[in-house]
Amino acid sequence: MLSIVKTKPFWMATIMTLTCSVAGIFLAKLPYVNLIGALVIALLLGIGLQLLPAGIQEEAHAGVGFISNKFLRLGIILLGFRLNLEKLASAGVKTILVAAIAVSTTIALTFWLSKKFGAEDELAALTACGCGVCGAAAVMGVSPQIEAEDEARKRENEVLAVAVVCVMGTVFTLLEIVLKPILGLSDAQFGIVTGGSLHEIAHAIAAGGAFGDISLDSALIMKLSRVILLAPVALIIGIWYQRRLTKKAVRTSASEPKKLPVPWFLVGFIGTSIMGTFLPFSAGAIDALVQIAYIFLGMAMAALGMSVNFKVIFQRGKAVFGAAAISSTVLLVLMIVMSKVLF
Repeated sequence: MLSIVKTKPFWMATIMTLTCSVAGIFLAKLPYVNLIGALVIALLLGIGLQLLPAGIQEEAHAGVGFISNKFLRLGIILLGFRLNLEKLASAGVKTILVAAIAVSTTIALTFWLSKKFGAEDELAALTACGCGVCGAAAVMGVSPQIEAEDEARKRENEVLAVAVVCVMGTVFTLLEIVLKPILGLSDAQFGIVTGGSLHEIAHAIAAGGAFGDISLDSALIMKLSRVILLAPVALIIGIWYQRRLTKKAVRTSASEPKKLPVPWFLVGFIGTSIMGTFLPFSAGAIDALVQIAYIFLGMAMAALGMSVNFKVIFQRGKAVFGAAAISSTVLLVLMIVMSKVLF
């Protein structure tokens, strides 16, 4: 690790991705652009770096791979400071239960539909987790649990899954804002719906904040109740994928697949949420740590964008876009029903 940090490719990649990440954070504060979110903007800016001369891209390649891997994990660990466990506990078991139903239903339905429409297992799993948990951060958090022989293919899957949750989240954010007066939801109920149905935290904030503080607070609590499920979801995906590889090895008489690494970065994610909840951090310190988390995550997303293969993505995108459109609609209906019945 130290050897790559001392190299020119690392520093070139750091400067390039850091620029995209910081620019994404500032651009995400603009009206309308905030519907997209800082992480997706960083990804798009990273894609824009493909316009640089091929020689520069080649020289930065090794550093880009390091950032997309290590900085991603560091960003997810620091993102745990956003989770205040006491606030989630005060919201009650009901909120966590609703989040669990929403997440498990969406993941199962999206995966099943993606497979029915012809997507491969890995892409279906990433898309399902992105739609079910917390958008781009969930895609990138689950991806390390899926072993890949072809790194280029894995990156294509990551970008495609992120694109799906970005497009669906943005469309449904606008749709839910329009539907709110028609559905007769209270501000608190609408916050529950947005937090429980929209994919990115940025989407939930944009929709919930459109109708005042009560709606925004409910949206954040509901959304964070889904975010905290990232760790168990990633662990379950890792176990599922390892068993799948084992069964495949038995059928083909191949050698036993190597065991997947323990997702220590997700243990760190839970650890930082505990620290942020029970240690005497000021609100300013927590905000700063979360902002640093988004800088690291944005750098990882920009690094990912630098390796996008558009031709392949356009060829393979129909299945997961169709699956996500259907499952996002089902999730919205489910959350409207649960908000009216339970809240």
